[in-house]
Amino acid sequence: MELFECRLAVDDVDAFVDRLAGIGEAHGTTIQAFDARYVADRTHLARAVELADRAFARGEAVARDRAVEILLYAAGRRQIDRALEMGVSEGENEAIVLVDGGDEAGALEAVRGLETVVGEYSALEGADEGRLCSFFEVTDAERAATDASLAELVSERVALLDVEK
Repeated sequence: MELFECRLAVDDVDAFVDRLAGIGEAHGTTIQAFDARYVADRTHLARAVELADRAFARGEAVARDRAVEILLYAAGRRQIDRALEMGVSEGENEAIVLVDGGDEAGALEAVRGLETVVGEYSALEGADEGRLCSFFEVTDAERAATDASLAELVSERVALLDVEK
C-alpha cells in the first residue's frame, strides 16, 4: 500500500473518481482518495484495506468495487452515502490517495501527474481531533476511560464494522 499526501483542486468529483479508476485499471491497482481530515494515521487505512480484502475473500463485501469497500471500512460505516463524506469533494482538498496492489509505483506516478494535483502536503501530520471524534463518534468519556490514542480508537471503529454487520 502506498499513500500520496497532496492538495487537490477537484472541479467534478465523478470525473475525478472515474480518472482514478482508469489509472487503477491501467496499472492493476485499487485507488481511493480520502479527505485527509478524516484519516487518523497510516494504520487506519492499512487496517481498512486488510478488512476489505478479508470481506471479499469471505464473500461478505457490501460493495462490488474494492475501492468503495476500502472506503466503507475506513469510514467505519456500511452505508455508502455516509462513507462518502470521507471522500474528496469539489473544490480544494487536503487529500490522501491510497494505491494498493498491482503496479503501485506506476499508478502513483500517474496520480501525481493529474491536473487536479496542485501540490504535495503532509496530510497525516496534525490530525483534527475534534473532527475525528465527531465523525467516528468517539466520546470524551471513552477517551477518558482509556490510555489508547485517538488513532487507536479510530482503528477500533474500523475493526468493529465486521461485528456490526
